[in-house]
Amino acid sequence: MRKLICVPIIHTEADLGSMAEFLEKEYKKKYNQKKWKAHTKAIDEMWLGINERIVQLNLDWQSVRIYQDGLPVCGRELEIVSELAKMGSINHKIVLDLVKWGCKLEGTEDSKLLLQEYDTLQKVVHAKNDLQRKNLTKEYNWTGKKLLINRDKFIANRIDQTLRKNEIAILFIGMMHTVDKFLPKDIEVKYLIHRLPFEKGIRS
Repeated sequence: MRKLICVPIIHTEADLGSMAEFLEKEYKKKYNQKKWKAHTKAIDEMWLGINERIVQLNLDWQSVRIYQDGLPVCGRELEIVSELAKMGSINHKIVLDLVKWGCKLEGTEDSKLLLQEYDTLQKVVHAKNDLQRKNLTKEYNWTGKKLLINRDKFIANRIDQTLRKNEIAILFIGMMHTVDKFLPKDIEVKYLIHRLPFEKGIRS
C-alpha cells in the first residue's frame, strides 16, 4: 500500500511572485487595508499550524516523497524551492526542511501547463481597462477549469509513477485542486487538516 498526505494550501505573497502586487491591489479594492492585513496574518498562522502538524507526524522521513503545487518537472526542483524559500515563502521553507530531514523532492507539474496558466493570468493583470479585465477574467475562469483538471491529472500520474510501494507522499496543493480523484486506488489518501470546505469527496 502507498500513502499520500495532502496538505491543502493558500499561497502567500512570496509564492505569487509578480502576481502578488496585483492581487493585493484587487483585494484592497474589494475590501480594505485592514482586512488585507487580517487576511495575510491568517495565512501566516495557517502555515505555522501546518508546520507543527507535519513535525508531529514523526514519519520515517527517508521513505517520504514531497510533491509541490507549481513545481515543474525540470531537474532544477531543489534550486527553485531554495530560491523561493529565500524570498520568504513559508511553504517552500517547510519543503526545504523536509528535504534536509531526508525526504525526496519530486518535480510535480507539467511546465507547459504552468506556463499556459501564467500567460493567461498575465493577460488579466495587464488588461487596459476594467471592461477588458472583466472579459479576460471570464475567459480565464472558463479555460482555467479545464487547465486545472489537466494539471491534476498530470500531478496524479506523476505521483503514481514515482511513489514506490510502502512509501508516503506529502502533497502541498492549492484548495481548488482535486488530485485525489485521479489517483489509483492503491494509494491511500489522507488530509493533514480536517474540517475544511474542500474536503468533500475525500477517499479514506
